[in-house]
Amino acid sequence: MSGPIRKGLANILQKSPNDIVILSSLRTPITRSYKGHLKDAYPEELLAAVLRATIAANPNLDPALVSDVGIGVVLSELGGSKAGRMAMNHAGIPTTTSFYTVNRACSSGLSAITNVAQQISTGMMDIGIGGGMESMTRNYGSRAIPVDLWPELKDSPVKDARDCIMPMGLTSENVAERYGVSRADQDAFAVMSHQRALKAQEEGLFDKEIIPVHTRYQEINKKGDKVGDETMITVTKDDGIRANASFEGMQKLKPAFKENGTSTAGNSSQISDGAAATLLMRRSTATELGLSSSIIGKWAGTQVAGCRPDEMGIGPAIAIPKLLEYTGLKTEDVGIWEINEAFASQSIYCVRQLGLEKQLEEGRVNPKGGAIALGHPLGATGARMLAGLLPELERQGLQTGVVSMCIGTGMGMAGLFVRE
Repeated sequence: MSGPIRKGLANILQKSPNDIVILSSLRTPITRSYKGHLKDAYPEELLAAVLRATIAANPNLDPALVSDVGIGVVLSELGGSKAGRMAMNHAGIPTTTSFYTVNRACSSGLSAITNVAQQISTGMMDIGIGGGMESMTRNYGSRAIPVDLWPELKDSPVKDARDCIMPMGLTSENVAERYGVSRADQDAFAVMSHQRALKAQEEGLFDKEIIPVHTRYQEINKKGDKVGDETMITVTKDDGIRANASFEGMQKLKPAFKENGTSTAGNSSQISDGAAATLLMRRSTATELGLSSSIIGKWAGTQVAGCRPDEMGIGPAIAIPKLLEYTGLKTEDVGIWEINEAFASQSIYCVRQLGLEKQLEEGRVNPKGGAIALGHPLGATGARMLAGLLPELERQGLQTGVVSMCIGTGMGMAGLFVRE
């Protein structure tokens, strides 16, 4: 059983038998909801695909040794618990392995990975899988915004209580207005996200993290109606990246959430479909099983913090300092920052507030683009970000990375990971 998180960069980089190590971190392609190549897939189908790939990527590990699987999911029926458990068994993980889902909105995937890491850390188990799944095609809309609420909440005299159901787009507008983030800056940031993602895709930088998904697909016309016959396809890449993204094109888009606002469909995250999974275990367990050579990284701590619901996008700017204090690190100790691009407004604010402007320019903040270009399948995003972080740390020859995101209803979460 491990003790408290070790503090300071030198201590965190040291290897210990009690480390919570990562043997694989994989994801499906992330595709556009309603229009993308995974629009006809079920969320549990995507989960089954990535769990099956996780097993295949670790052929020397008996799936029966996986004690628990925790999956982040926000919109699925019954919290995705029944369908997720079915998908786990369908993927070849036996019934002796337990299963649960986690819903902390946009940080659900990171929350699930953290929960599994903490379960291992406390000695509750030795091996587990954390990840996330979401089909916003199937479950967005009325499922995303509660309509049948306790009446006293709807008319609560406490503004922060009422603001918990404020549309996310309006929280983006609040951040832009309160903290001076211009429309031009937001559009330029969005173009950068697409350009980085496109370059990464063309150079094959997503290849290590993406697993193919074989599923059904039916074409749709411009009206959104299905046409032709349903066929089976194999989806191998993200399809939300706009190769022709330009500042001029972004400037032409109308505000999406508020008249005379600055947040548009172009500088906000895309609603998407996808799943991801990370295999974790105690280092001593990996050694006992002869799997040490398969270790690609380790979890080194997570922190979560609250903020006002009507400016939930500032979450990373308060969660990341809390994480740095908790782990005893300085900003310069972190090699790569993956900060979820819920909206360009809040991403820019967080980068500025955290003093990461230089790191952004150098390609150490969202170096392969973010949710504006890749999409934001709510429950899976945190796990998707980790799947991209670890190979990027390897590519750039860096050791430490942070995954962070804002969270609807007013929170931020941040996790620290180390490349092996």
